[in-house]
Amino acid sequence: MHKFKKPKTLAELAEIVEAEVKGDPKYIVDGVATLKAADSKSISFLTNSLYRKYLLHTKAGAVILSKDFLPDCPGNALLTENPHAAYAKIASLCLADQARAAQRLAASSIIAESAEIADTAVIKDNVVIGENVKIGADTVIEAGTVIADNVVIGENCHIYPNVTLYHSVVLGNRVIVHASTVIGSDGFGFAHDNGSWINVPQLGRVRIADDVDIGAHTTIDRGAIEDTVIEQGVKIDNQVQIGHNVIIGAHTVIAGCAAFSGSCKIGRYCLIGGGATFAGHITVCDSAQIAGMTTVTRSIDNPGTYSSGTGMLPASQWRKSVVHFRKLDKLVKRVKTLERGRGKKDQTSEKKS
Repeated sequence: MHKFKKPKTLAELAEIVEAEVKGDPKYIVDGVATLKAADSKSISFLTNSLYRKYLLHTKAGAVILSKDFLPDCPGNALLTENPHAAYAKIASLCLADQARAAQRLAASSIIAESAEIADTAVIKDNVVIGENVKIGADTVIEAGTVIADNVVIGENCHIYPNVTLYHSVVLGNRVIVHASTVIGSDGFGFAHDNGSWINVPQLGRVRIADDVDIGAHTTIDRGAIEDTVIEQGVKIDNQVQIGHNVIIGAHTVIAGCAAFSGSCKIGRYCLIGGGATFAGHITVCDSAQIAGMTTVTRSIDNPGTYSSGTGMLPASQWRKSVVHFRKLDKLVKRVKTLERGRGKKDQTSEKKS
């Protein structure tokens, strides 16, 4: 079980998640646990019908659930239309203030005199902070992070260990950046000159809006001239590559290992599957769903679900399919020839009749 910093009544939790209490609103719980592991002092949750079998026998003091499961609940409940979201908000109470238990400004950190750091921000060991950096209230910067000149970080952000923020990056409020992510590195820009390549200066920034969550080992490149932009509420998984001048629309969710080439624009509320790739300079409309491993080579104008490639096959069957695929062009030409011949026969028959 995972403990809250302070025990809460069901009435207090219901107010946080806008749920309805079924049972005793004064009942006190001190943490969260699964239906199987919960005791009378913990609150549990049911978000998947596969686990309904554990509900009847749970020892939890209360359960977060929807009305469909309420008849099977043996005790107190927090009733809500979205149990998963309610659980997420309540579980976050287990993390509250843990990161701030350390010294506010670690002596081993190197902080430029011109940096402006809010009194309630926490800077941990071996952090390097450059000139004219601004860090907002209640933000936590974990060990080993490097923040270059002129970076702005808002309030209530959490920057995990060994993150690198290049110069002039802007983060909004409540942004989470997980370990070893790099934000603001140069975009992949080169000009061909007499048989060799020369760097094209990347003069733009990266701007990240409020409530964005960025996974570990992700890279977001700075813009070439204008900015790379991650809009409000975007959620980015681990090991994602976002090229220069990309715009990711608000509340879009991106799974691991997706890659976005320069200057593509992704709409709002899109769902991007793992390993999906996007060509440069294309646009994707709002509310598009891109299946995992899909290669997007042209713009998408209509909402819907898009896929490419084939699913897994036994190796022997896959090899046969590849052979057939190589013959596809000849097959198409043959079909067209047969169709033209059939059309001539039909025309001749019509004339005779």
